[in-house]
Amino acid sequence: MIPDLIDIGTPAPWSVLPAGIHEATLEEVEARFATTPHRAWLFGGFLRVVEHIRAAGCTTVFLDGSFITAKPHPSDFDGCWDISGVDPMMIDPVLLDFSNMRAAQKAKYFGEMFLIQLPDQPGNLPFFQQEKFSGQRKGILRIVLSQAHHGAQ
Repeated sequence: MIPDLIDIGTPAPWSVLPAGIHEATLEEVEARFATTPHRAWLFGGFLRVVEHIRAAGCTTVFLDGSFITAKPHPSDFDGCWDISGVDPMMIDPVLLDFSNMRAAQKAKYFGEMFLIQLPDQPGNLPFFQQEKFSGQRKGILRIVLSQAHHGAQ
């Protein structure tokens, strides 16, 4: 369940998730954050990324950025995905193009996704858990993906 947003004070311009990694489903993210036509458009791009990397074997994504804050009109979404068990031959090359401030990713998917490999201990995502204006800790979302649509491994 996605917790309520909190105000962490100036200079953070918008309310954020409380510190920590919060479990969520795609349906919960959509209901909570795809609340305007623009936000729904961004969420559609995120879903395309998720479906693509899920088909390649990804089981965990993290969602971050202003999309999961109270910002009225976020410019994109940010996140990362666990490369453990992913078939690199099935990955859209756009998701591996980090040139030009990830312009190709933003053009195709309306956001940017970084690669991570999770160690055994949770909570290793400190960069994504820092509010960029204040430096204070904030929360992110972890979405565990069903492999129902993924072919045999």
